[in-house]
Amino acid sequence: MQKKNCSDESQSELEKNIHAEVFLGPVRITGVKVNYYHVCETKLWLFSRNISLENESDSVAIGKMLHEDRYKKSFKNVTIDGISIDFVKTGKRLEIHEIKKSKKMDAADRAQLLFYLYFLKKRGIDAAGVLNYPLLNKTEKIELNPGDEASTEKDIENIGNIVLGSMPLPERKKICSKCAYEEFCFCGDRIEHKEQRKINETL
Repeated sequence: MQKKNCSDESQSELEKNIHAEVFLGPVRITGVKVNYYHVCETKLWLFSRNISLENESDSVAIGKMLHEDRYKKSFKNVTIDGISIDFVKTGKRLEIHEIKKSKKMDAADRAQLLFYLYFLKKRGIDAAGVLNYPLLNKTEKIELNPGDEASTEKDIENIGNIVLGSMPLPERKKICSKCAYEEFCFCGDRIEHKEQRKINETL
């Protein structure tokens, strides 16, 4: 009888759990939504309504290039119960990895990875998380603790309330200038500023 190693068992778990989806009532919860919740509630709401402008973003293009060029020996673009993960490493313990360009959104990136770990734990899969910053040549290991579990559950509840409610009013932040949704959120401000400049010029 052939003995299975830990790598085989971990990969079997991935294959076995590939078809389900994640819902909180009528709201589908994903890691991207958790990330957006910590960045901007308006962005979360728009994305949840399938108003997606990220494909036009230079930032996203750079992220895709990093994802394709690095970590070629790992299992990439893995889907576990409807949750998409950048790549995984199997061994004595499953490792799930997310690739990020910088640490500017560290809190949001960490919350996203904690959501994945929480989600897997609820399905009986023990895993560790790693944030990868290839441009910085750094990694950050993430472990799920009871406090993180409580925070993740609160995030999930709040995301459901936001998605089912009215669109949150955009708030101007430092990150807005690099966001794919900036023009959508603030085009009215630009028109008002132009009109005000015209008025000022006539005075």
